[in-house]
Amino acid sequence: MRLPIERKHVKVYPDPKRVIARFFFNGEERGKDVINKIMTLSPQQVFSIISPLLQEYSKRHRNITKVLLKHCKKLKPLFDSMKINYKKLEEHRKLLIGSYFTHEYSIESAAFFNPSIIEDPDQSELEEGEKRLIISFRAVGEGHISSIVFRRAMIDRYNNISVIPSGNYIDEAEIIRNATYNKKLFLEKGLISLINEDVLKELDLKLEDQFDYLTLKQVIAQTQDLEPDPAKDKEFEKVLWLSDSYYEIVFSLDTDISDRVIFPISEFERKGIEDARFTKFISDDGSVTYYATYTAYDGHIIIPKLLKTKDFYDFTIGPLFGAGAQNKNLALFPRKINGKYAMLSRIDGINNYIMYSDKINVWENPIKLQEPKYSWEFVQIGNCGAPIETSEGWLIITHAVGPMRRYCLSATLLDLNDPTIEIGRLTEPLLIPNPDEREGYVPNVVYSCGSIINNGELIIPYGLSDYASSFATVNLESLLEQLKKCP
Repeated sequence: MRLPIERKHVKVYPDPKRVIARFFFNGEERGKDVINKIMTLSPQQVFSIISPLLQEYSKRHRNITKVLLKHCKKLKPLFDSMKINYKKLEEHRKLLIGSYFTHEYSIESAAFFNPSIIEDPDQSELEEGEKRLIISFRAVGEGHISSIVFRRAMIDRYNNISVIPSGNYIDEAEIIRNATYNKKLFLEKGLISLINEDVLKELDLKLEDQFDYLTLKQVIAQTQDLEPDPAKDKEFEKVLWLSDSYYEIVFSLDTDISDRVIFPISEFERKGIEDARFTKFISDDGSVTYYATYTAYDGHIIIPKLLKTKDFYDFTIGPLFGAGAQNKNLALFPRKINGKYAMLSRIDGINNYIMYSDKINVWENPIKLQEPKYSWEFVQIGNCGAPIETSEGWLIITHAVGPMRRYCLSATLLDLNDPTIEIGRLTEPLLIPNPDEREGYVPNVVYSCGSIINNGELIIPYGLSDYASSFATVNLESLLEQLKKCP
């Protein structure tokens, strides 16, 4: 018999009006042609065009002038080739040029799903039983490009959930590239990313064991100058794309959490940032760090990455390494186990694995934990977010794929001290798509990327066939008792 589960009436829908202003470049020749046309305009003509644009789009973006000036500055190499002195351009003309190289992108226009739920770092001024939450979602826009967006929510002592409406503006973060790379790990990830082995060997000889982004660019530029080879240029470009996988992003302090979007930045994630699984990680000294594992996708290659933050304003991002850091579905345990970091994974796309590491970004020796066992999971199984620590063991919410590619959710209980030991596993799904949930961007799917316990209940946020998200709750004690009875 399936456990009784309560579906909440709260639903979170995408909002196509949530747009960001992105840099738009349609090739060098067309770019030069547009710039030449703008340069023929008088200052009065420039002002008459840009003034109403600024008035209109200032209602849609927090600081549209800053965006347009930034996009104009990106064209500086083009100005140099055209013998145009960028510094002497009047500001209104810079703004107008920037506007022709900007387009709006609706980040939630296509789909909105796969939520992960985490405690807000700020739990001040709450009554007993209440909790302030941050929920991340996978938002999909034109071209099936995924990004991470956020909403804030409140839960009361009765586990009623209210999602706070999002703000009027969306802000992308400032990008800071100040990473120091470990050569061995960097080149290993290059091989996995299918970069030419001879190019990587050449860089191996020229780079120190530790190097930074600027050094890498200089070494590549010098190599290309000394040994011009058009066949290698694309491979060197891929190396620079890989180096872009390491970065720090910083959001303005005057943004609400719902204003912040983590949009693909590096070329290796240009097709999307998928299915972030957030974990509130507690270190041995009691300090708290929020991590998220996610999948970076360039249309061909999957790179698992790790995001780290203390406050949801400043984030550091980099790839994960090792034989266990492959494919999708990586989920970090919220504390060390027997002195080591622990992670769930699904390296073969079918089965659940577990692995341990002394370093949070290097994962080797995955151990198979679960295989598809029941008819509703014969295609594949995987985790639905970070393990949850309970008095009876590690509670893992899982997903499974069965006939007609129907996704459903289930649960597993693992031993606290040795999570390779399975205490129990539900023999029936915990949540399956009902008739109101099965139609959408991807039909017949319920999916989650992270749950939470509050007031004696497990609270599961879940995507509804990728068109929206909702919540379900189940009594924790009943679930644990059922898991202990299951084989």
